[in-house]
Amino acid sequence: MEHNTYQTPLASRYASKEMSYLFSPAMRFHTWRKLWLNLAIAEKELGLHISDEAIQEMKLNLFLDENQFKIAAQEEKKRRHDVMAHVHTFGTVAPAAAGIIHLGATSCYVTDNADLIFLRDGCNLVLDKLAVVIHRLSAFAAQYRALPTLGFTHFQPAQLTTVGKRATLWIQELLWDLQAIQRARDDLGFRGVKGTTGTQASFLALFHGDHEKVKALDKRVTELMGFSYAYPVSGQTYSRKIDVQVIAPLASFGATAHKIATDIRLLAHLKEVEEPFEKDQIGSSAMAYKRNPMRCERVCSLARHLWALQNNTLTTAGTQWFERTLDDSANRRITIPEAFLTTDILLSTLQNISEGLVVYPMVIASRIAQELPFMATENIIMAMVERHGADRQECHEAIRVLSHQAAKVVKDEGGQNDLVERVRKDPYFAPVLPELDGLLDAGTFVGRAPEQVDEFLAEWVQPALEPYQSVISGAQAVELNV
Repeated sequence: MEHNTYQTPLASRYASKEMSYLFSPAMRFHTWRKLWLNLAIAEKELGLHISDEAIQEMKLNLFLDENQFKIAAQEEKKRRHDVMAHVHTFGTVAPAAAGIIHLGATSCYVTDNADLIFLRDGCNLVLDKLAVVIHRLSAFAAQYRALPTLGFTHFQPAQLTTVGKRATLWIQELLWDLQAIQRARDDLGFRGVKGTTGTQASFLALFHGDHEKVKALDKRVTELMGFSYAYPVSGQTYSRKIDVQVIAPLASFGATAHKIATDIRLLAHLKEVEEPFEKDQIGSSAMAYKRNPMRCERVCSLARHLWALQNNTLTTAGTQWFERTLDDSANRRITIPEAFLTTDILLSTLQNISEGLVVYPMVIASRIAQELPFMATENIIMAMVERHGADRQECHEAIRVLSHQAAKVVKDEGGQNDLVERVRKDPYFAPVLPELDGLLDAGTFVGRAPEQVDEFLAEWVQPALEPYQSVISGAQAVELNV
């Protein structure tokens, strides 16, 4: 049913059912009804005359059926006011409560408090999926903790690292995103019952000037809706600065996702690591041999969309007038759902990628073989000087000449790096020949990379994922409809 999903092409095709439902009309108007119910419960507890029958009818009709959606649409067309349309619609199925629904409240009681609930619940969905992605990439890092690979700085060959160590760079940024989104969620408060301009004047009138009852009402509704506190002051709306604080870490995650996907795209070009590629998948309509990294390309595309959405929250927060202005509404109705839906899709795609990464050790070894001889020259020099009494400057000059000769073969002739063979044939280096294979062992060039992977996973990743163990253990592999 269309009311149960957030309707955009992006959401309907790629977003999870849980995230799409969270921002659906069905969930929005169900949440409004819960807010009206809990307001009535709290008002009744504090002495207002609200019947048990009214409360019971509201409880029994928190979800809208198809007929109520039709009634609401007709009411909104007539009244040109969505909240009042739903007040009247709720009253048709809870007639005993019709006269007290929305009592003392302004529209933002339901719209803004509902948005805060969606921000909180959206963060929870994101955090669960993010934890799964971190777990999957951690397994990949552990598997390849000691596989040497050529490092790159400026996308130029650099000292060796390992495939697993490179993955920890991705995971570390994802951990920071996990922490930032957790903080944003935990900092969220409730707007509560504040009235038309935030003064609570309508509620003070309802309770005949009893300030303590108004304060108790605000606290009780906040508790009933599952929040630990309400913002102490507000205008008609909660400050749109809150949207900035929640969407910002999502956008920051987008930067992480883009970096990971870009690295994998570059590695795919090198034929060292590839994203999953289905048996019957077609990379190009013309070039049948192609294996395009389209999943990672999708990640990069959507990540840029997510960055752009953050700017909407900043401009909206900065352009509000006094206690409120309505020019935030249409923008926020697009920006907030799209930010969470885009994050959700990015996480599903990253999980799919991380569960099916393909590593080609022989290609990696071949590329190392092209560069390692140059990197090993310092080891050869040190062995000649320290163990065989050679003159350091003479040794340096000898290896320099051979290195330039080998580089000429590679660059000018398109040949293979033959530096090692040149060293073997040069009588000057005869003393070190028995040690040469050991000096050229790629595993001796990765430093503490394998140990760093182990320590990072044990000391940082595992503790961070501990609260999400039940989610991780129950998570199913993601299959994408390409």
